[in-house]
Amino acid sequence: MEGLVRTSVNPPSEVVADFRGNDGSMVSALKTLLFFTVLMVTVPIGLYFASKAYIFEGSLQMSNTDSYFYAAIVAVLAVHVVLALFVYVAWTEGSSQRRKGKHE
Repeated sequence: MEGLVRTSVNPPSEVVADFRGNDGSMVSALKTLLFFTVLMVTVPIGLYFASKAYIFEGSLQMSNTDSYFYAAIVAVLAVHVVLALFVYVAWTEGSSQRRKGKHE
């Protein structure tokens, strides 16, 4: 017992690093996330119903079951496009913030 060193469970406050980043970058990231969340919900659903009614059943005169199938493919492709756009925007937003930090 005598050889043990007492250490504090909580480190001193000046040692704790602040990993939150700039508040402006946090707001920007949340706005981007909210924008793409709205896109992820509205674009595939909208394209599903629009392509089913106007393109596949309206213009191409497909049957009801065939139009369901092809409209679902359009919706899945829309999900992939929105996800790819989100990844691109998130990637470029992060790299531009890093570049700003290096120049300042």
